[in-house]
Amino acid sequence: MGCDSKFNNADSQVIGKTQKPITQKKIDKDVDFKLSDDNVMEFFLDYDKHNKENLVRIITDFGNIEIQLFDNTKFHRSNFIYLTKKNYFEGTQFYRVINNFVIQAGNSDNRKISQKRKKIGRYLLPNDLDKGYSHKRGMVSMPSSLVDNPYKMASPFEFFIVQSKNGAHHLDGNYTVFGKVTSGMDTVDKIASTPTDNLDWPLQNIYIKRVEIIE
Repeated sequence: MGCDSKFNNADSQVIGKTQKPITQKKIDKDVDFKLSDDNVMEFFLDYDKHNKENLVRIITDFGNIEIQLFDNTKFHRSNFIYLTKKNYFEGTQFYRVINNFVIQAGNSDNRKISQKRKKIGRYLLPNDLDKGYSHKRGMVSMPSSLVDNPYKMASPFEFFIVQSKNGAHHLDGNYTVFGKVTSGMDTVDKIASTPTDNLDWPLQNIYIKRVEIIE
C-alpha cells in the first residue's frame, strides 16, 4: 500500500475578443512568479538559506498537531514553509484516512484549492531520501506523483502522517520523511478513527483551518 497523490490539475487559457496595443508588463515577482520543474531546485536552494523556520502547528476541528520539520530535508522543509506562508493549506482536507496506517492531507475537491495550486505553480519536488529517517509512528512524509516517476519526485502540496503503532517501514526508500509530530498524536489518532467511504475519504470532512509557523 503506497501513498501516491490522487489529484492532477490542468491549466486553462483565456483568449481576448479584441486586439489591444502590445505593452510591456512589469513583472511583480510576488504576484507573477510561478514554480515549475525548471526553476524549483534553484528556488528552494535559495529559499532554504533565508527561511529557516522548522516548527509548525496544524489547526483542525479535531485538535492541533505540532510538527518539527527536518533541516537536512531542505527541499521538503522549505516547500512546506513556503506553502504555509502562502496560506495554501487553509481549507484543504485530510482526504485519505486509513486507521492503523496513515492520514493524508493537503488537498480537496473544492475548486478554490486547485486555483491556489495554479497560482503557486506546477512542479514536483526533488527527493530528500537517504537522510537516515524511517516511517515510524508520528513521522511526516510526502506522497509521490502518479506520473511516470523513476526519480521518486514528490507531489509538493500533500503530506501524510504515519499513524500505525508499528510504523510503515515498507514505505522507506520510496517517500521522503521530512518531519515528525512533536505534539498532537492524540489528534492524529482521532482523525484516523473516523469512518470513511470505500476510497478512504472521511464521511465527515476534516478540514485544516490553517497552518501556523511556531518558529
